[in-house]
Amino acid sequence: MTPETLTIALTALLVDALIGWPDALYRRISHPVVWIGRLISALDARWNRGRHRIARGAVAVAVTLGAAVIPALLLTWALAGLPFGPVILGVLAWPLVATRSLHDHVAAVARPLAAGDVPAARAAVAMIVGRDLDDRPEPIARAALESLAENASDGVVAPLFWAAVAGLPGIAAYKAINTLDSMIGHMSPRHALFGRVAARLDDLVNLPASRLTGLLFVAAAGSRRAWRVMRRDAHRHRSPNAGWPEGAMAGALDVRLSGPRRYHGVESLEPWLNAGARDPGAADLLRGLALYRRAMALLGLGLALALAL
Repeated sequence: MTPETLTIALTALLVDALIGWPDALYRRISHPVVWIGRLISALDARWNRGRHRIARGAVAVAVTLGAAVIPALLLTWALAGLPFGPVILGVLAWPLVATRSLHDHVAAVARPLAAGDVPAARAAVAMIVGRDLDDRPEPIARAALESLAENASDGVVAPLFWAAVAGLPGIAAYKAINTLDSMIGHMSPRHALFGRVAARLDDLVNLPASRLTGLLFVAAAGSRRAWRVMRRDAHRHRSPNAGWPEGAMAGALDVRLSGPRRYHGVESLEPWLNAGARDPGAADLLRGLALYRRAMALLGLGLALALAL
């Protein structure tokens, strides 16, 4: 980490926290992640066939990384040495951070759920999770909290971590890998082989940030229970990374997360995190959002302090 890369990360966080990605801008130019997704879709359609699918998937990963990282390297080179170069690069990195978007999507679930409008909350949570949900408030709150915890790592802390480590190329590379994983890195019959390299690479690059996100939640909660549950239960999660922020969130709120769920009518029997606790409700979702805001404030403070040292 250097003062330049820390400036990039802090600038991206501050700009995104202040304005997010405005709808007008999305309508005009879409979003860089959408651009990456279009490339991945084209590569998937063209190369995910026949023999040697693991190798073909690895080449797709390399092509996607090149498409994301090479422009970032060129921009970094072009702005090197300019007085406000790192700030400009931070603004360019801003679309790759989802601080405000994540908060707004989860708040869109919390508001109707707190008002007793369960169908509206269910419709809102369907925008951020893919599992089957009924009209009970507890599974809706649980799904939203899990999404908040996991995506705090994937959508905010991890991109900023890699920005702080390697500047604009670092955050661009991370976002390409994470988008690859979300699109082809799952165990469906079509992608079990083609997406294997993407999935393994995503697990690797998310390893440090997932632990850091859990620690941020623990610090923001000021709770020994959050630390204890995270340490005890993180490894029980199906993901090598998501259990850390979800475990910390479960312990901080003293609710149970993860556990059994259904996808397209098929039940997935996953273990609970903080198994002895109660199911979360609307009030816990609001508390989770407050915890998220404090954790992200701590992240910004940490970046600022690192830059000042």
